Amino acid sequence: MFEGVYPAIITPFMRGPDCGLDLVGLRSNIEYLISRGVDGIVPCGSTGESATLTFEEHEQVIGVAVDAARDRVPVLAGTGSNNTAEAIRFTRAASDLGADGALVISPYYNKPNRSGLIKHFTMLADLDLPIVLYNVPGRTGQNLQPDLVIELADHPGIVGIKEASGNLEQVSRIIEGTRDKDFVVLSGDDALTLPMLALGAGGVISVAANIEPARMVALYGAFMEGDLAEAQRIHYELAPLFRALFIDTNPIPVKTAAALRGMAAGPVRLPLDALDAAKAATLAEVLRGYD
Repeated sequence: MFEGVYPAIITPFMRGPDCGLDLVGLRSNIEYLISRGVDGIVPCGSTGESATLTFEEHEQVIGVAVDAARDRVPVLAGTGSNNTAEAIRFTRAASDLGADGALVISPYYNKPNRSGLIKHFTMLADLDLPIVLYNVPGRTGQNLQPDLVIELADHPGIVGIKEASGNLEQVSRIIEGTRDKDFVVLSGDDALTLPMLALGAGGVISVAANIEPARMVALYGAFMEGDLAEAQRIHYELAPLFRALFIDTNPIPVKTAAALRGMAAGPVRLPLDALDAAKAATLAEVLRGYD
């Protein structure tokens, strides 16, 4: 189910002191992405500023995403937390709202031991909503080791991993150890999508696909059709965008880019803040190259 190009969608906010949800804008963004051929959407991830959403807002965003997708593409909802009980609550809510799966980040800050990680992910996988693990050591302070991922993949409810460690040898080891299982490895880094596809990954959970969904879909499609030269061409065409979207903390640049493209975006919520003028000018110049 969770293969292809899945934008990690931004959460649009209203401008003003309350910085409330822009649910009309969220629907519009989702419609745009689906019209450009994406294979699924991921609300309430890091790019969706899940860390600053209340539980009620979290539910609202997932509910709108499910309704807007209208069974056209799967919805893989972010439901992770560094609190197992809270992650269970988020995951149950996502299931009740009709999400097709849950993207679960490894617990951040706590740095749990191996047995704690196994219990955490197993309890979530036992809820009967397919679970995709999310390994992003740069945000969590802890790497999910390949042997642990391979062990967790034995659980029928754990169906994949978003791998954002940046370590291709680790990616290769996970794919090698799960080739005989119903388990997909997804790139969590746009710039590593092509090399990870070459290793056997099944797709990408993408920041760049918010801004250039059709090109990301074309990159994936070219590779799957065996046209490596075309996939390489699109990869290098998109490389400046990949870099520009990380000139500051995600999702600050991508929300800025979305606004420049006329999409619903609004501000980021504190403690994140707007791009400075120099970075905003750099990003705008890069975007002009795709007009």
